[in-house]
Amino acid sequence: MSITKESANQHKNDPAIVCCRTTKGTVISPSDLEDPAILPDLEESGLVTIPENVLKIGQVIGAKLLKDIDGLTPITADLLEGIIEEKKEKSNVENGGNKVEKVSGNKEATFSGGFVRLSVDQMNGVNLEFPVEVLNSGLIKASSQAPAGKVEKIEDETVNTLKRREFAVKKVELGKETSFKNGVLVIREALCKEALKADPLTKKIEMDIITPDNRHQYSNTIMDVIPIAAKVEGGLGNGITNIMNDVVFILTGLDENGLQVHEFGSCEGYLDEKISYGKPGCPDQKDIMVRVHVTIAANTGMERRGPYAAHKACDVIIQEIREVLKKASASEAVKEEVCNEVVRHGRPRVVLVKEIMGQGAMHDNVMLPTEPAGVLGGRQNVDLGNVPVVLSANEVRDGGIHALTCIGPASKEDTRHYFREPLLEAMANDEEINLVGVVFIGSPQVNDEKTFVAKRLGTLAGTMNIEGAIVTTEGFGNNHIDFALNIEEIGKRGINVVGVTYAAYQGQLVVGNQYMDAMIEVNKDAGGFESEILGENTICPEDADRAVLMLKTKMAGIPIEAADRKWDNAVIQANQKLVK
Repeated sequence: MSITKESANQHKNDPAIVCCRTTKGTVISPSDLEDPAILPDLEESGLVTIPENVLKIGQVIGAKLLKDIDGLTPITADLLEGIIEEKKEKSNVENGGNKVEKVSGNKEATFSGGFVRLSVDQMNGVNLEFPVEVLNSGLIKASSQAPAGKVEKIEDETVNTLKRREFAVKKVELGKETSFKNGVLVIREALCKEALKADPLTKKIEMDIITPDNRHQYSNTIMDVIPIAAKVEGGLGNGITNIMNDVVFILTGLDENGLQVHEFGSCEGYLDEKISYGKPGCPDQKDIMVRVHVTIAANTGMERRGPYAAHKACDVIIQEIREVLKKASASEAVKEEVCNEVVRHGRPRVVLVKEIMGQGAMHDNVMLPTEPAGVLGGRQNVDLGNVPVVLSANEVRDGGIHALTCIGPASKEDTRHYFREPLLEAMANDEEINLVGVVFIGSPQVNDEKTFVAKRLGTLAGTMNIEGAIVTTEGFGNNHIDFALNIEEIGKRGINVVGVTYAAYQGQLVVGNQYMDAMIEVNKDAGGFESEILGENTICPEDADRAVLMLKTKMAGIPIEAADRKWDNAVIQANQKLVK
């Protein structure tokens, strides 16, 4: 498969191998050369053997072939005339010390964090940093590219505030009346019978309490992990929200035939073995778990309506607790956190794109419910056509997504994961970038629809005046098609993109494009598999830190080394050291 002029320039230091039979006298052009991206596969299959004296693509373009050669022949010096000689780098001594590679970046000054940082193209070892107050002294004038009389503000501006009050839960028990006093949560046992009315597809509901010291007990597959939070003042994303600490709901499910409500992989088993405790979407080590087990109508587990019925029933139980939580005195809160949405003027505008399941069947999510992490009042992304929907940072922090998806448990981003999304926090708290919003886009089943929603995302990104984007997806396989399309539609508009996904061994990417040159792997399983341990292969703070640093690196124009052909955890560890 031949390459283009642009690809030849990108791969000028890769081996030059003709793609098909080429005759004597041919002046070598990109169309005569094999794509370097597939050379490892050709080597592995034995179709190509690359000698040490093979020339590079940058050396052979424009040279004349001296004799006929067959396809997949490596080009060596004896086959050509007019070879372009490589330019030798100056030694460290000639460069005046340690060699600093060329960094291709913006040539104008960028202002952030109270400093001016100036990057100069093709200058060795120069990096200037000085207080922004110098600008006021007249030593540096505004850029000639800036409109006359208009100076961009270099400051932080808080545009929205969410206050979260956290209340400690020391004990949970079932009783006759729901209450919350002195750290003891009592849940009305009769709620199980009342919750059956939420949907006719719910046939049976059971509830029990699992303490941290009693987790070695069998459980059906976990459909969701749900925090307990309630609006006290304002709407979703602003005002005041009360949250219960040290307790979460876990929703499990079967249908009447005894089939687990799951899709690719199931995490039924002993709770102390099937949960990656402490991950963003999982219970923490000290959490008390309220387990709600729902039996739904036979043969509805792989339809949208079946799992949705289970979630609605569970939400009825949680809602009664929310009403009690709303009445908790602010003086009893153990922690009060103020979440500010900050516009960082003068910093690169970036966006977080979260690809969520939307393929119908059991793949669905509820967006913007009335209560944090709730179901009632929300809109399902499948019903909205999976088109991109923008949420503010605080709307996501305030439980703006309730997850209905039942994909493989290890890479499943459940409701609690979105409630404390690591990438959101990393991007929102980084003072060198300006997070403008979080875009949620569904993953449709039909290819035409995948293309449609991806194009809508690209158009949206193009109108947001952003310089960078981080695109994530949960699971693997079919939704990697959307993942690649989403990255391409953003990237081809000149926006720097970083992709974050589980791939490893089992979920290797089978699609790609030129914009997928900066990727973050979130696998934690030693063998690179869907381990069927809840939350094991989901985004964690360390993954988020790598993704943000990679985006900033890419926006700065610093080259990112190409990934290895196969997943290698050593690469992840090396990148993590760079972050630290």
